[in-house]
Amino acid sequence: MHDVIIAGAGPVGLFMAGELALGGCSVLVLERNPEPHQPLQALPLGLRGLNAGSAETFYRRGLLEAAMKASGADPQKVGADPEAVEAPDPRELSHFAGMTLDAADVDTTALPFRLPGPAMEGFMTSLDAVTTVLAERATALGVEIIRNAPVTAVSQDGEGTVITAGAQQYRSRWLVGCDGGRSMVRQLAGFEFVGTEPSFTGYVAQVTFADPEQLPLGFNLTDSGMYLRTPLAGHLGMMDFDGGTFDRSQPLTREHLQTVLRRVSGTDATLNEVHLASSFTDRAMQVTAYRKGRVLLAGDAAHIHSPLGGQGLNLGIGDAMNLGWKLAATIQDTAPASLLDTYTSERLPVGASILGWSRAQVATMKPGPNAPALRNLVRDLMRTTGGTTHVYRRTSGLFHHYALGAGHPILGTSAPDFHFEDGTRLGDLLNSGQGAALDFTDDQALHGAVQKWQGRIRFAAGPVRNSLGLTALLIRPDGVVAWACARTLDPTEFEGAATQWFGTPKG
Repeated sequence: MHDVIIAGAGPVGLFMAGELALGGCSVLVLERNPEPHQPLQALPLGLRGLNAGSAETFYRRGLLEAAMKASGADPQKVGADPEAVEAPDPRELSHFAGMTLDAADVDTTALPFRLPGPAMEGFMTSLDAVTTVLAERATALGVEIIRNAPVTAVSQDGEGTVITAGAQQYRSRWLVGCDGGRSMVRQLAGFEFVGTEPSFTGYVAQVTFADPEQLPLGFNLTDSGMYLRTPLAGHLGMMDFDGGTFDRSQPLTREHLQTVLRRVSGTDATLNEVHLASSFTDRAMQVTAYRKGRVLLAGDAAHIHSPLGGQGLNLGIGDAMNLGWKLAATIQDTAPASLLDTYTSERLPVGASILGWSRAQVATMKPGPNAPALRNLVRDLMRTTGGTTHVYRRTSGLFHHYALGAGHPILGTSAPDFHFEDGTRLGDLLNSGQGAALDFTDDQALHGAVQKWQGRIRFAAGPVRNSLGLTALLIRPDGVVAWACARTLDPTEFEGAATQWFGTPKG
């Protein structure tokens, strides 16, 4: 019997598998597709954006270089100057409802607790590139992946779960559904899934244009919908506000796609050929709890929404980073009793916020007599310093704040990448999947206390290039600040926080 079975070998499932294996768990991944490489995951249809928060997550697990290489990303555009002491200004921003923003308008003084590091910006990638890197990592850590194994039945009791996939039955102590927006695990385990119905049918296609000059690159909002062309050859995206009625209801023929394109673009553009196409909607749904007994959900299995703003993949990676270490600690019997409950309490609000963000974009883009006025208002607000900064905070993935109680304002946020004078970075300490205790004093006041959690918390002490006014911190394995001190250290405060997140100390 495995410790954990994961349904789904997409980016979220594979990242989760690596996290659990890093925590000493035996992991089996069941994937319904027979082959690891799928046409819809490769460029151009598999084009995705990893935001700065996801880039930071990959960095903290030693995966950033491999992910950038697989994606063809430029490290100099992702990271900061290695010798920098202050965080650089943002270079690139996302969009809101197809309307782009100017990075120069971000108020960096409203973004405290930032430090330079190798992961300051996001980058474009593909689902195929991400899954390849994560599959290699999971396999290297001992994860078993079985393909052509669709889950068809799930049951559980107080000891574990039983999963039927194909003609085989598998037992595990825990089951994690990472099997996408039409998750069978979610349905079979009886999770409540609630939300709003769609406004549009969206299309993404690889085509040959007869007259591409009629269709400008970038997002193009029109009186009938939206179309998108990227520099990738033949890459076309469209939104047709039909109430989502067409999605998966009929074949995606050249004639249909051309009709939609002409309607939403207001041109007579012609498609000579359609090589590959897929449809989607803006249906926005979320489970009411991320755990039901010994079954947990992550990624699109837990929440679905439109792809506007490219938040889906990043939200799922965040789920996996949050859950992986908590479930591993629970299995290893080192976790406090309530630790696993914090997965739902922390991630459900983040998912709900992203669904709201998606709905707001759809409402702004929806055609109608009042649409121009609404878009002009939103555009004017976004052009202000406050508006641009707000959008950056919401889309970069760097500024989630978990409510971890009273204390220093940095508590519950993603930790800055503190750089010790000896060259050690916080990101280096988190590569192993353990937590980290940082002591910036000269007397290593926390050293004795940290030893009680040896194997669960790594320790680094000494002067740093920029302490941000802090003297010590406790960082969770997912990079979230669990405790912070800006005055003379009291090791008993540290021990209280360490017990809360890492369980009872040794001895």
